[in-house]
Amino acid sequence: MTTNEAQAKLIGELAPDEFYRRYNCDRLTATILSNKYHYTVEHMCNGLLNTAFSPILAQMKDFATCIVGPPSMDYPMTAVSNSLVLFLGTMDVAVRNSCEEYGVENVRPGDVLIANDAYRIGNHVNDMCLLRPVFHGETEGPVGFIALRAHMLDDGGIVPAGFSATKKNVYENGLVLAPRLIYQDDKPVKETFDLLFDNARFGDLLFADLSSMHQSLLVGERLLLQAIDRYGLDAYLGAVQYGCDVGAETMRTAITQVPDGDYEGEDYLDADAIDDSEEYKVRATVRIRGSRAEVDLSGSSRQARSSINGSWLEARTAAAVAVKYFLDRKSPFTSGALRDIDIVLPEGTITSALPPDGAIFLYWEASHLAVSAILQALEKAMPSRALGGDYGSTNIHNANGLNPDGTPWVAMANSGGLFGPWGGTAEADGENYMIIYQLNILDTPTESLEAETPAVVLRKEYVADSVGPGVNRGGAAVLRDTLWQTDAEHFAAPLRTKRPSGFGVNGGRAGTCGGTWLWESDAFDVARRQEIPGTSRNVYQNSTPVAGVLDPDTKSLDPDGQYFYFARTPIWRTAPGAIFRYITNGGGGWGNPLERDPERVLRDVRDGYVTIDGAANDFGVVITGDPEQNPEGLELEIKKTEKLRAGMAPD
Repeated sequence: MTTNEAQAKLIGELAPDEFYRRYNCDRLTATILSNKYHYTVEHMCNGLLNTAFSPILAQMKDFATCIVGPPSMDYPMTAVSNSLVLFLGTMDVAVRNSCEEYGVENVRPGDVLIANDAYRIGNHVNDMCLLRPVFHGETEGPVGFIALRAHMLDDGGIVPAGFSATKKNVYENGLVLAPRLIYQDDKPVKETFDLLFDNARFGDLLFADLSSMHQSLLVGERLLLQAIDRYGLDAYLGAVQYGCDVGAETMRTAITQVPDGDYEGEDYLDADAIDDSEEYKVRATVRIRGSRAEVDLSGSSRQARSSINGSWLEARTAAAVAVKYFLDRKSPFTSGALRDIDIVLPEGTITSALPPDGAIFLYWEASHLAVSAILQALEKAMPSRALGGDYGSTNIHNANGLNPDGTPWVAMANSGGLFGPWGGTAEADGENYMIIYQLNILDTPTESLEAETPAVVLRKEYVADSVGPGVNRGGAAVLRDTLWQTDAEHFAAPLRTKRPSGFGVNGGRAGTCGGTWLWESDAFDVARRQEIPGTSRNVYQNSTPVAGVLDPDTKSLDPDGQYFYFARTPIWRTAPGAIFRYITNGGGGWGNPLERDPERVLRDVRDGYVTIDGAANDFGVVITGDPEQNPEGLELEIKKTEKLRAGMAPD
């Protein structure tokens, strides 16, 4: 048997001696070590979650960790934590680029490097990546790396906490760090910490979080060295390769299930924060040939004029995540997942922006647009396996101001329409209250938000008839009202309200579009009159529209109405008592809605996801009764349903 024939064999088909020759250990040892690597990164994450200080880490879990092999193996990422998906495709490259630029020959035991440049290592400047080289015995050079990327509460720039679509270039964005030491001999490097503190707000939290990150790296290093000491360096390196090979093999096997062909999809953002003259598009062509896939993002829009862009590494993440979600959902993510996926990416697009004018901050909006376009392309290849679109945009809301005692406060990204619905699949209805497909952060507890900022969450509920109809429907849109108790500045970025982001698949239909509104402090006196905004259409007449396609007279949602541009007021300045309302988009449906079990539609009406009129219009199901006063007394009219569906069915 030739070497190529041996390599072509599936890992599970290797004889014991073949496995040992390939990985320098037996199958049991490779499995134990692979599990150890995954345990290590999860243990690090759990530790950071319990010891971090800023809310975005301690409550939202906006971080990820990974284990990367040595330069001699080309920095393979064998394990990454089950945390922020957006970081998955950037972590191994962040380690490689940081080490190569700093000089891997210059790192020593006890060192920790830091870097945060979006164009070098991906994501945005608040996402600081700390990496620690791991040395063992007398081995020359590091045998691997432990890396941890985590969002810092602030990194300077013109917007406190950074979350805004309005920044126009890298100089407005925040402090940029090329790879440099932040710890040497496990002691803080004063010049680096001084640089951070001189440029960032909330330095006390920044120092505490960086200290917690350092300790997590030490935990990861200790666990990794324990594994090497027990099983040997050769077995450790072999298991690193094994983990990546498994990831490549499962993805390769999954790709072969897709018929050869070229499949296209595209999706849109409403506008950047300069004006509303230009929609931004990501076009994806997925080419399948045997066991290889090519994701071509040619034809996507030029880079945006404000900070809604992503880097080339975000495009890499989007390609890996979208194909993996569609085809290979169960195996762990490693750098091997990309081995058989080629990416074609022109420079200077919204998913491959260049400095200084291609500012990157809300990078996940462009990246998720690429995910949506790729999923829509793959739906054409295998519609029965498709995922309906989710609510599309995180509708970021960033607010800041001063407390009565003069101390500053900031509510970063956790008070708008951050959470919403997913689309339906062949297996189930879409979830109602999740984060977009590329994120898996936690929802800040209402009690915590209200304790740490002068905000009061007045309402958080689902919107009836917002689901994308289908055999398995999409999730329902989320409505959220937040009252602000002090003078404040607000940066709102609902970026996908023009078109439904919750696209339907396999005969399913799209979810509805959402919007954002502001009621000034004199509209509702919540404290004195105990009055909050209702949900009827007429309640919007005394609001100020922030974003959405709305009836210009009633200012309520209307798919045939006028588009209100989110950044026509770049900074919304409000007095105490102002209320912001966010309604997310609805999730897309899977399958023909006229084939949904009528009993399931009845439950949806009872539970408030669908109205009686919506049941008839969207699903062809006739239900009688009063869902508000007597939800358990609803009745399903079987014969009328059959007649209605027969009339609605296409010829």
